[in-house]
Amino acid sequence: MRTWERSNLTLTRALICLMFFTFAMTSDAVGGVIPYVIAEFNLSMKAAGAFHYVPMLAIALGAICFGFLADRLGRRRTIIIGLVLYGLGSLLFAVGQSFLFFVCLLAVSGLGISIFKIGGLALVGDVSPSTTSHTRLMNSAEGFFAVGSIVGPAIVALLLAAGLSWKWLYVSASALCLILIAIAARIREAHTATHAHTASPGGTLRLLKDPYVLFFSSLITLYVAVEVAVYVWMPTYLRGYRGPHTWLAAYGLTLFFVLRAAGRFLAVWLLGRWAWTTALAVLGLGILLCFAGSMIGGLAAGAWLLPLSGLFMSMIYPTLNSKGISAYSASQQGAVAGIILSFTALAAALGPLAMAAISDAYHDPKYGFLLATGFALLLGIGLCVNWWADPAGRRLQTADTHGLAVSE
Repeated sequence: MRTWERSNLTLTRALICLMFFTFAMTSDAVGGVIPYVIAEFNLSMKAAGAFHYVPMLAIALGAICFGFLADRLGRRRTIIIGLVLYGLGSLLFAVGQSFLFFVCLLAVSGLGISIFKIGGLALVGDVSPSTTSHTRLMNSAEGFFAVGSIVGPAIVALLLAAGLSWKWLYVSASALCLILIAIAARIREAHTATHAHTASPGGTLRLLKDPYVLFFSSLITLYVAVEVAVYVWMPTYLRGYRGPHTWLAAYGLTLFFVLRAAGRFLAVWLLGRWAWTTALAVLGLGILLCFAGSMIGGLAAGAWLLPLSGLFMSMIYPTLNSKGISAYSASQQGAVAGIILSFTALAAALGPLAMAAISDAYHDPKYGFLLATGFALLLGIGLCVNWWADPAGRRLQTADTHGLAVSE
């Protein structure tokens, strides 16, 4: 491989990882922001949850409507368009004062995230010569996402300690967008818009009928509903903890993100030793045990087990996402990524909303987590079925035989 090709490949992989890092700073910090939004604007849990479910719904809508852009316009243009929207929505937090204005900005940012993330997911396929390397890069990128999930809440804590508003977290993300746009402008993409005539919203809707896409999207929907339950509502739930380890109420979310980040980087090692179907089935059962133990043991157990669940969650999403996307040709990967991202965002929006509604109705966040435990049970069953039936095996083998995109 020539020097400039190697340099371009490194720059492309760096762009993918840094994009995941940047939007995780804002999206996964929402659990730490919501309690202050509730206090500042005197809101219910359900109303304050708009800070999470509105951008998630915008991501879902954008993913379905614009998933084809990465295949039609090319990865680089799609990424730049998305980053501009996300950066603009984040920057305007500096001048906002009302809850409604902030929610509107989050909708714009969510639309931008959907567009640039689809471009980034399609790029993963472009620089991966096999489904195995695709899964490894996806786990590495999600590892950076997990690091961003740690950095975001840490920035919020530092801002509040300094007497500043939480909204400057979003402004800092807009500054990072400028760097990402500069990097995106420099890369040379392996996939060009040679299939523009077939990339369209209609093509995306046709893929929605594919049982393979629906199976992986369903598993991801259940997983996301479980994961988001922790990082959106765990800080509120643990406020009722009165045990001897009070630090868990303040740092439980950070611990969850640290364990999830560590697990995602370890996933690259684990995938080299276990079959991915086996690994996901075991991890899914681990998540179920954490949630069930939290409900049986109450807050005293939940303060430990809910953060611990992050370790078991680590590699499930990126691996399912990779296996769902990498079985398709480069000309379809943007559309498939859009469908899966749409299911991801819908679950991330509706899961916490349902939890908030139940918690408000019974005046106790525990009832929301009972619902999340039901999601964890269904996820565990689904991952065991995936291990037993291995519906993706033949399709992934075919993709490896024909090659995904480009050689390393």
